Amino acid sequence: MKVVLLAGGAGTRITEESQYRPKPMVEIGGMPILWHIMKEYSHYGFNEFIVCAGYKQDYIKEWFNQYFLSSSDITFDYTEGRNVIVHEQRTEKWKVTIVDTGLNTMTGGRIKRVQKYIGDEPFMLTYGDAVCDVDIQALLDFHHSHRKVATLTSVIQKQEKGVLDINEVGAVRCFREKQPSDGTPINAGYMVLQPGIFDYLEDDSTVFEKVALEKLAAEGELMSYVHKGFWQCMDSLREKQELERIWERGNAPWKKWTD
Repeated sequence: MKVVLLAGGAGTRITEESQYRPKPMVEIGGMPILWHIMKEYSHYGFNEFIVCAGYKQDYIKEWFNQYFLSSSDITFDYTEGRNVIVHEQRTEKWKVTIVDTGLNTMTGGRIKRVQKYIGDEPFMLTYGDAVCDVDIQALLDFHHSHRKVATLTSVIQKQEKGVLDINEVGAVRCFREKQPSDGTPINAGYMVLQPGIFDYLEDDSTVFEKVALEKLAAEGELMSYVHKGFWQCMDSLREKQELERIWERGNAPWKKWTD
């Protein structure tokens, strides 16, 4: 099953990094967060990726090109013309298709543009800026069990402030500090989609979340796989630094693979 990665946005909320490269290429522990996500899927045996690129898409292509060279032992033999010999390759056994889906294309439009690379088969989809320790095989099994068009992974967005109970005239009836049960379920990505999803996507202006997911929910064709473990997006420099700290401590929850 192919894995589609949304990696085309400009990352305007983390401009300290994204002014130089696409947000999915911002590094955690010396490797792009996109690589970390791909390693998650690869751990479960999913090794074919389609990257929906856009903003600075040439950066993504060049990184993968250089990744092969930097991860291999190579002889450049110029004695008789130009000959390049690869002795040992240490890159992952991935098939990666990087597609320029446009600079200003919306999320649904990006997915629509890679339809020809997916074919008429189910596929996985996630955002290129968040890592988690979801059991991807269990997610896939759940999707197969209900036979709906789409499954998304949901997590509880934690409440970071104190909680107020306010009546209709503005009086605070109670105040308490945040608790683990506070929060709202949110879309964490890590989706499984049937090919019928393309019927919900029209053109470059289609916002996947606003158009497709809302319509699927209204039709009873959207299911949620509830994930109670680790999930963290990288929307800000603070969140990037937190992911760095977790990685440096050597206990990153999303790292299920062995070096």
